Amino acid sequence: MVSLIVVIGLGVLFFNIFLLWYAKRSMEKSNTMLSEAKDRLKNAKRDIESERREALLKVKDDVYKRRHEFEHDMKRERSDVDRLHARLNTKYEVIEKKEQHVDDLRRDLQQKERGLLRTEDSLRSEGNKLKNLYNELVTKLERLSNMTQDEAKQALFDTLSSEVKLSSQKWIQKIEDEAKQQAKNKSRSIIITAMQRYAAEQVVPHASGIVHLPSDEMKGRIIGKEGRNIKALEMATGMEFVIGDTPEVITISGFNPIRREIARRSLDRLIADGRINPTRIEETVQKCETELDEIIQDYGNQAVLELNLQSVAPEIITLLGKLHFRTSFSQNVLLHSKEVAIMARMIAEELGLDGSIALRAGLFHDIGKAVSAEVEGPHAQTGGEVLRRCGESKIIVNAVESHHEESSFISPYAPILLIADTISASRPGARRETLTTYLKRLSRLEEIANSFDGVKKAYALQAGREVRIIVEEDRLTDDQSRDLARDIAKKVEDEMNFPGQIKINVIREKRSIEYAR
Repeated sequence: MVSLIVVIGLGVLFFNIFLLWYAKRSMEKSNTMLSEAKDRLKNAKRDIESERREALLKVKDDVYKRRHEFEHDMKRERSDVDRLHARLNTKYEVIEKKEQHVDDLRRDLQQKERGLLRTEDSLRSEGNKLKNLYNELVTKLERLSNMTQDEAKQALFDTLSSEVKLSSQKWIQKIEDEAKQQAKNKSRSIIITAMQRYAAEQVVPHASGIVHLPSDEMKGRIIGKEGRNIKALEMATGMEFVIGDTPEVITISGFNPIRREIARRSLDRLIADGRINPTRIEETVQKCETELDEIIQDYGNQAVLELNLQSVAPEIITLLGKLHFRTSFSQNVLLHSKEVAIMARMIAEELGLDGSIALRAGLFHDIGKAVSAEVEGPHAQTGGEVLRRCGESKIIVNAVESHHEESSFISPYAPILLIADTISASRPGARRETLTTYLKRLSRLEEIANSFDGVKKAYALQAGREVRIIVEEDRLTDDQSRDLARDIAKKVEDEMNFPGQIKINVIREKRSIEYAR
């Protein structure tokens, strides 16, 4: 028991000793940590103080720099202000000098104005004196001539007016006569020069609708059994084959010159081949159609290249090629168009105009004839529509539309084209119509026009393309004149055969003419 108590006492003693040792050690650690904290605080205060001093120094440096810059800017502004002040002083001195000069001028002007007023007063007094003298003189003249002043002025004015009017009319008439004569001589010279410079064939080639056979036996083969070959030909080509009594000849009849040429070529090829049957006929006609399309393009391109034209639409080239197979009074239209183009270019160059425009208009002027069978209306208007659609210029379109005077002229190229077309159509050998037939047609046109009541005179113009009728203005009104034009046109259509169209131009007017000599 005692030993147990001793053990417990020793245990308690050792425990107390351990507690004392642990407390002492904790105290030492606390003191160490406290001293370290104090050292850190001291170091932190020192660092903060050094940073404060550095910041203060930076602030002072910045303030110094800004102060220096401000002083520099102030000096510069002050120098600028001084310079502006000096300039203002200089301008002020100049303005003062100008004001002084203006004051001097004002004083001079006042003196001159006073002098002018004195001169005006003097002139007014002199004018009054002259007016009194003039009135006295007029009074004396009126008393001597027994006429008032207004009557004398009117008499003098009438005399001078009649003399001036008579002289001016004579002078104007003389100038007009001289200008007309000069223009007539100049135009005649230009046309003759153009005609002499251009040399063409006397008779141009034309398409034929006649096919020659090697023998009369070929007619039977062409007709075929029960006429099936001739029917197949007519169905494939759209033409009529006339087999008459003329030996070894077949005539192709039809209005379309392209189809007529296809029919002629097809029949020639069938005759040369010898195999004539409906199947062979269809194949041959198709081949001829393809070949003719290529030939048409070749003719069109050849015409464009021959005249060196640029930027021609493909549609126009095709239509030009078709004109090769079109005739007008047996004149080949494509060759006629080339001739008109060259003639128009020469006339335009003689007048100092652009020959290329006249050349282009001349080549295209009958382009409407290539489509006139497909489109209603005169070929000039149809051709103008085609050219307008293909992008040609307004001048060329108008020249084509007006080359038969169906539209008004807007440029000198239009009358040039009309003249060139007339020269080409009327030159010797151009057309096959005999003089007798031509005169009969013109006479018949005038006879039909004169057969109506109220017609004073009738003239067939432009190779029979126009009939100009002058009516009696006292017998017919404007409405009756329009009815007369329709009636004459209807009678011409019923009683005459003619190519293209004929313009019926009825004129009703009232004129009053006097001559002062």
